Amino acid sequence: DAVRTSFDSFSEKVAIQLNDTHPALAIPELMRILIDIEGLTWDKAWEITVATCAYTNHTVLPEALERWPVGVLERILPRHLSIIYEINARWLQRVQARFPNDADRVRRMSLVEECGEKRINMAFLGIVGSHAVNGVAAIHSRIIRESIFKDFAEMFPDRFQNKTNGIT
Repeated sequence: DAVRTSFDSFSEKVAIQLNDTHPALAIPELMRILIDIEGLTWDKAWEITVATCAYTNHTVLPEALERWPVGVLERILPRHLSIIYEINARWLQRVQARFPNDADRVRRMSLVEECGEKRINMAFLGIVGSHAVNGVAAIHSRIIRESIFKDFAEMFPDRFQNKTNGIT
């Protein structure tokens, strides 16, 4: 059995590239491992997770930006869903603190979509849980920064970058 006494250099040794929206599930999975198995605090696990993950968006088409039904996650990955809910609650506190009089922005930036069938926006999870976000070409990166994920780019201007056919 390996003895892990510190995860301080984890993100220097491990990189998780979220190559579009479906791999965003790696964010709550890494949190689950760090908290439930390794016994880290939420804040330390979150720091490590964000430093380890990077998100590449491949398309600006709405139908490609996955939104997973909460009911499915409740049935197959209930612990992951509870972690996503906690990520969202803490995230929305940050958004509210930064934009205190903009309830519509807070609603738009929620990882949990409440209209109709409740869904988790996997692209938003990828952005919030990563240290870097990029498109796959300069024009694509500009579109996601100025349009598709504008609210997030305003919150994290340094997080959004361009890597033409590369990874963050």
